[in-house]
Amino acid sequence: MAQDCDRTPDISPDISPDISPDNTFFQFEADFVESLRCIPMQVRLKLDTCGVKLKLEHWHRLGSADRDRLTQLPCTSGDQVMAYTATVQGLVQAVQGAPASTLAIDPAPPWQEGGTVPAEVQAQAALHDVTLEVDQWRSLRPLQRFALIKLSRPGHENRNFYPALVEFGLALPPPPAADP
Repeated sequence: MAQDCDRTPDISPDISPDISPDNTFFQFEADFVESLRCIPMQVRLKLDTCGVKLKLEHWHRLGSADRDRLTQLPCTSGDQVMAYTATVQGLVQAVQGAPASTLAIDPAPPWQEGGTVPAEVQAQAALHDVTLEVDQWRSLRPLQRFALIKLSRPGHENRNFYPALVEFGLALPPPPAADP
């Protein structure tokens, strides 16, 4: 059975995500953070940073301690990126019998660029009657920009895009549903 890793969660107001750059869990990920049944954005950013294509199938084969470890390990400096890559590949090799595929590493990823809102993010925001200004984009942390980019990709289920906009202060929450 396929896991629904892009389902919009019921967001409770008492969730307090860790705000450190490497270990943030977003409120729109709240329904799977405890079990880590889906790959959280902060791990996806680390994987893109080190050029590893970790499939959800691989993620599911990892034990909960290994999944948690991948959320905790830093992946920002050159040495950390190399260590993270080795850790991920070692874990995948152990459960899969072969390392994960690799991806080209973008030397100037768009989530690091605060001067231009990517067209696909603007297009997805427009579907929700939201226009993102460059100053708003620039005010976001790279992980937040990364999340919006990933959530706006063509062919991706975009259910968490609007909740992310709300969480990042870029859109108003939807009005409460009226009682019938």
